[in-house]
Amino acid sequence: MSKPLLTPQGDFPPVGLGRRLAAVFYDFLLCTALLIVTGGVYKMIQIAIVGEERLRQLSDAGALDQDPLFATLMLFVLFGFFAKFWTHGGQTLGMQVWGVRVQNADGSAISLWQALLRFVVSIASWLCLGLGFIWSLFDKRKRSWHDMYSETQLVRLPKRKK
Repeated sequence: MSKPLLTPQGDFPPVGLGRRLAAVFYDFLLCTALLIVTGGVYKMIQIAIVGEERLRQLSDAGALDQDPLFATLMLFVLFGFFAKFWTHGGQTLGMQVWGVRVQNADGSAISLWQALLRFVVSIASWLCLGLGFIWSLFDKRKRSWHDMYSETQLVRLPKRKK
């Protein structure tokens, strides 16, 4: 099955670090809101299951400090956010604002596997104090670690004509 080509098509320049980080910051704000809502829904479900008083007791005792189910849920929600946008159109909301798109070298949409690789390696990039992103300053094609590992590219789209 052939991969769908993204529009617009063309040979677009790679994205520099500044524009990349601007899109990341915009998406950070959106993801923060998404995680707050997800956390609220999670807590409401917990209250419905165990009751508010019991949940308060567990919280006061520190039993909820390291909830692996909650951490896993948050990770899946974040991945779902990025995977949906990256595999369907190649742009998160922050990327749309800054005219950035993730794509394969042929201009097609990336696969779910590539999205997973980008997501995991970008987390590693941040954990290494942003070194994976800074790498784009030294790479001839301005690729970060997650671009290279997932075999994807970040391109700058031209402004739309009105």
